[in-house]
Formats: sequence, structure tokens, C-alpha cells
Amino acid sequence: MPTSPLRIVFAGTPEFAAASLQAILDSKLENQYEIVGVYTQPDRPAGRGQKLVQSPVKQLATANDIPVYQPLNFKQDEDKAQLAALDADIMIVAAYGIILPKIILDTPKFGCINVHASLLPRWRGAAPIHRSLMAGDSETGITIMQMDVGLDTGDMLLKAHCDIKPTDTSETLHDRLAVLGGKALIDALEKLKAGTLVPEQQDERLTCYAAKLTKQEGEVNWATSAELIERQVRGLSPWPVAYTNSLAGVMKIHTAHIASVSDEASTPGDILVVSKEGIIVATGQGSLLITEIQFAGGKRMKVQDALNGKHKAALEIGQRLGVNGKQE
Repeated sequence: MPTSPLRIVFAGTPEFAAASLQAILDSKLENQYEIVGVYTQPDRPAGRGQKLVQSPVKQLATANDIPVYQPLNFKQDEDKAQLAALDADIMIVAAYGIILPKIILDTPKFGCINVHASLLPRWRGAAPIHRSLMAGDSETGITIMQMDVGLDTGDMLLKAHCDIKPTDTSETLHDRLAVLGGKALIDALEKLKAGTLVPEQQDERLTCYAAKLTKQEGEVNWATSAELIERQVRGLSPWPVAYTNSLAGVMKIHTAHIASVSDEASTPGDILVVSKEGIIVATGQGSLLITEIQFAGGKRMKVQDALNGKHKAALEIGQRLGVNGKQE
């Protein structure tokens, strides 16, 4: 490995990636690393005004006077040549959102490594944080992986473990993993410079595919168990958010907990209890206490507040959620 500062190209887009970039910037105090360029997705229109918005990674790079490159992909010869001209020792990729062809993976001297939000080979794919919550995993973490042309199939270089709390949402777990990812990355880079990283092949028998999320996955099937629905609510928070149909139309469910109330004569989706804590709804197995909701055109609120509003009738005992949807 070079004794001079490690020449790094960083590729990432959202907040998760920005945390890893920040970790490298903080470590520059020891003059171990030189970030020679940052790649991020092109600015996208957002908000009601559809103004172009820079990614969190671009904002951080710009604030630190690091050259930023934003190709649509790496199919153009000039984009390939630009990367080669940076003469990087290594390329670090974290939630970049663009598939890298083999010619790009092979351009840096030591290839490309990825900061992946899962303990590989458990969850490969676009949404490992959400899928781990929805599956009821008790643990997840960060894997620093040597990238190849497959989907998260490369050799594992370093792992950092993280417990999943019973109250975790995809948002809270994301934030912890983002910080952990930065720490794991620096650990891996130090080991890389020291020549002590030992690649480990993934066991293909243990893989699961963390498919990209869709809004349709948010629809609650009350015929399933309270446990599965509670994990669905947490795993899809803050996006795309679990939802159900009600007398007042679509109702998003932001917070829910498994309840102890049971009624064998009830039908899944029936509201069994209404109180200041929330509403308790029957499921195919057990019941669910819903405490925070949101109706179309309204804001997120506690059920207690909604009971004083215009949609109170939709939350009364005896009302059945989901009756206007696919669960009918």
C-alpha cells in the first residue's frame, strides 16, 4: 500500500452516504486520505416549485471545496476518462444509486469498496434497512465489501454489528447505521493501508433480496398477524408509510404497538377499543394499538387529537378498517 495519503474518489448521494464522506473528512486531520473527487447523482427537481436540489453528498463536497462530478451513468467515454484522470487508489461507494460497469470498478488501483447497510449476505439490494425491520431481524449492521459486477455479491472485508431495537423505525435505524458506516469505513481504510484486510466470500445459501420499496407495500392486510403489521408500520416509516382504508378514506398509520386485547368474534380490521391512548384494531392474530395517524390532506397526529376532529366517526368502535381496499 502507498505510504503517501490514500487518493480517494467517493461516490454517494443521500444522507447515509454523506455520513461516510464526513467520516473521511474528519480523518483528514491525520493526513492519511486525500479525496480527489466526489461523484453523486445529478441534481433533481423537488418540492412544489420543482426546483433543482443538490444531494446531501454534493452539498458536503461543495462546502469542503472538493470537485464534484455528476454523470447520468458511466456509458460516455468522457466520464470514464475523467475518472481515470483522477488517478485514485480506491473508490468508495455508499448508496450512489448508479450501477457501475466493470471498467469503472477496475479503474482505481485497488478497485471499489461499498458501504452496505446490512450484515451480508443477509440482505442484498436496495432496501436492506427496511427489509430487516419488516422481517423481524434482531440484528443488522454494516458490511464493507469489495465490489464486483454482481448485486452486492463481492467479498466481505469488514463487518460492524448493530442491534435492532423493538421500537426502531427505518428512520432511527438508518441514522444509527449511517454513523456506524462511517466508523466502519475508516476502520477498513486503516486496515487496507496496513495490509491487514482479509476478504471473505459470501455464502450464497444465506442471501435474501432487499427489493426496492413501493407505495403499494404500505397497504395493511388486517388478516395477517398484529406482529407482522407492527413490523410493517415500523419498517415503512417514514416512507412509504403503512396505510389502510377507512370511512374517511385513506388513513396512514405512523405508529402502532402490539396490544393484548382479543375478541374471537371480531373480524380483522374491526376497531375494538377507542381511548386516549389510541384505537385497538383486530387482526388475523392478535390486535394492534394505533397511536399516530394521518388522513389525506391532513397532518400527522395522535389518535387522541383525531378523535376531536372531523374524522371522529371513522375511528369509532365497530368501524372496520380496510373494507374499501383489497382486504374487503
